[in-house]
Amino acid sequence: MHKIIKKSRLSENVFDITVSAPLIAEERQAGQFVIVQTDNEFSERIPLTIADADAGKGTIRLIFAAVGASTRALARLEEGDEIVNILGPLGKPTHIENFGRVVCVGGGIGTAPLYPIVKALKAAGNDVTVIIGARTAELIVLEPEMRAAADNVIIVTDDGSRGEKGVVTAPLKRLCESAAEKPDFAVTIGPAVMMKFCALTTKPFGIPTIASLNTIMIDGTGMCGGCRVNVGGKTQFVCVDGPEFDAHQVDFDNMMLRLGSFKKEEEHKCRIGLST
Repeated sequence: MHKIIKKSRLSENVFDITVSAPLIAEERQAGQFVIVQTDNEFSERIPLTIADADAGKGTIRLIFAAVGASTRALARLEEGDEIVNILGPLGKPTHIENFGRVVCVGGGIGTAPLYPIVKALKAAGNDVTVIIGARTAELIVLEPEMRAAADNVIIVTDDGSRGEKGVVTAPLKRLCESAAEKPDFAVTIGPAVMMKFCALTTKPFGIPTIASLNTIMIDGTGMCGGCRVNVGGKTQFVCVDGPEFDAHQVDFDNMMLRLGSFKKEEEHKCRIGLST
């Protein structure tokens, strides 16, 4: 059992919880994730990236959007309540080195898993620019933390309510075209379509780019095959081979098709969850 130490609400549907998980806090590295079962051993297994950890306190930080029945159930838990199971850390850690100049692009809730990567890249000596994108100002998360961790932060919103009006690929392209600010490396985490177009933006400039994928996942150990993706013409499993891959090699169109495989079932389960 894992007690919720702290809980806050970042926006209407986005929650931030700090959970007791000493072994995971001690072992986790940037880019890794956990699988959460909220109330019993038969409940849905939810993959959530570790947004931060404190090995001294034995806690991990999880930021998630309450969009389905299981995440809504998790959102209903309060400080002092316990989560039945948290499995992790899972996945391969982010490869961190001093690349030079790095741009990190986070879309929506994807900004949360980007945060530990930004901190690790900065600690390795990189000059780090972060681009945060969201539909509107209320959906921007971790801006203060990103400003404290990175050298530069660019905010972009669809409606222009905060920062630049538009999409994240606009400032990303500006950086790629700049002789003084062209990145040596790029990281993107967010909706699949956003990561696809980030990859298409950096590819003509020859900038190595990794994407952290958010596929359907069940067991998190490579056994079920639900998280399989096509990378460079080969089948890879996000839970054990990733979650990060060469963004220029990922078949995002196939990935997005697979993400919609259980849309009807998810909508049905969400309606059930809302009615209970």
